[in-house]
Amino acid sequence: MYTIIGGDGKEYGPVSADDLRQWLAEGRLNAQTLAKGEGDAEFRPLSVFPELADSFAAQTPAGGMSAAVPAPADWETRDYELDIGGCISRGWNLFKENFGVLFVSCLIMFAVQIGFVGALNLIITPFAKGLLHAPVVFLVGFKYLLPLVTSLVIGPMAGGVNFVYLKTIRRQGAGVGEVFAGFQRAFAQLYLGALAVGLIAGACLLPFQLVWQAKAGPLLEQLQQTQAQHTSPADMQNVLHDLLHAFAGAVPVLLICLIPMTYLVVCWQFTLPLIIDQELKFWPAMKTSFKMVNKHWWQVFGLTIVVGLVSGVGALACCVGVLFTAPIGIAAMMFAYETIFCARPAR
Repeated sequence: MYTIIGGDGKEYGPVSADDLRQWLAEGRLNAQTLAKGEGDAEFRPLSVFPELADSFAAQTPAGGMSAAVPAPADWETRDYELDIGGCISRGWNLFKENFGVLFVSCLIMFAVQIGFVGALNLIITPFAKGLLHAPVVFLVGFKYLLPLVTSLVIGPMAGGVNFVYLKTIRRQGAGVGEVFAGFQRAFAQLYLGALAVGLIAGACLLPFQLVWQAKAGPLLEQLQQTQAQHTSPADMQNVLHDLLHAFAGAVPVLLICLIPMTYLVVCWQFTLPLIIDQELKFWPAMKTSFKMVNKHWWQVFGLTIVVGLVSGVGALACCVGVLFTAPIGIAAMMFAYETIFCARPAR
């Protein structure tokens, strides 16, 4: 008889070896599901139990992660219940117990991403300043070209961090160096996944961008001239007041645009974990994330809000606190991923 740990982090059992074989065949368990037999002191992956070797004979592990991955059609027939508080608490405990690898992994990701985007901004800022006289459509279009470059780093680095956190959750001995695994395992798909989500989310904001650029473009040009001519503070204040008024006029459009953007970003936020963990192509990963999240969209949205608030608390501490709160949020989202996408036994 065996006791197993489900994707929700809870223990189930005792169950027999025949039950385990059936659940493996149905895709409700996989090779990384943790279990222990009667008399065992520690939980181990099912893949190391000799008596279950026949269940994995037809399965080919990929990169030491998910050897028995449910097909997307199987995911669609499964349901889940997301425990928001449980995800946060388990994320906190995981961070405490594995502080070194999780903290350093996030630190590396932030450093690489910020460094890359910062260097890119230094390169394009002089060019962007010369575009103030360009047509509005050209200015907005230029902004949407940036994800083509930034996604080259943001996608693989985020996927690598997901990889480290999932291996840590599954007790597979993750190392800090695996934060770069996204470049080795699925660089193209992670890039395309991050790019597609970023471009579509940006497209939702396109009406606001056009309205804002039309209202604020001339004012920004006037502000630049005011600074260059060293005019009186009163003139500067008048321009800033007009900019604030222009923004207030564009706020209703922004609020409307945020509705579809928020909906889609929540639906697709598991795209990169699915690519790095389940080895899906970017489009099937987006579709799978979309369909599964929509089963309980408000639960996932609620967790996203809580994770955002936790990270926001860190930002209040001179932004340094984000280095400590963001890993908790990532861990919470990866526990949610395990609950939603990784097979677990019936209660």
